[in-house]
Amino acid sequence: MSSNLNYLDPALQPLQDKIASYLAAEKELERAEIEAANIPSDQAREKAEASTFEQRPPTGSYDQHPDEVQQHLGNLRDDLTLLRREIIGMLPVLDEWVKVNLGYGPSRVGAFRVTGTPDNEPQHELRVIQ
Repeated sequence: MSSNLNYLDPALQPLQDKIASYLAAEKELERAEIEAANIPSDQAREKAEASTFEQRPPTGSYDQHPDEVQQHLGNLRDDLTLLRREIIGMLPVLDEWVKVNLGYGPSRVGAFRVTGTPDNEPQHELRVIQ
């Protein structure tokens, strides 16, 4: 029975908190990618502007929203990469599942070796099962 309850170990709390942050960041990245996909392309925007304006818009009227969305996407990807590294560093073992409590009963997290990397350095892929 105790082996089934080891995911409630208080020593795993920092790891569980980091995983919760990682999962929240993944959801935020998904939302940002959807928002970026819904922004009209530069060509479509130029066509729409050309049909509505017969002259060039004044200086300083450049729409910065698409650039801000792309920058936000890059920041989110960087945050996820950092969180992945931190979680992998916090795991007690590699290439095995670790039971953690993410609020739904026992969940699993693990870092597994990725084969076929071009630089032949050991790399691990983070996997989370809720």
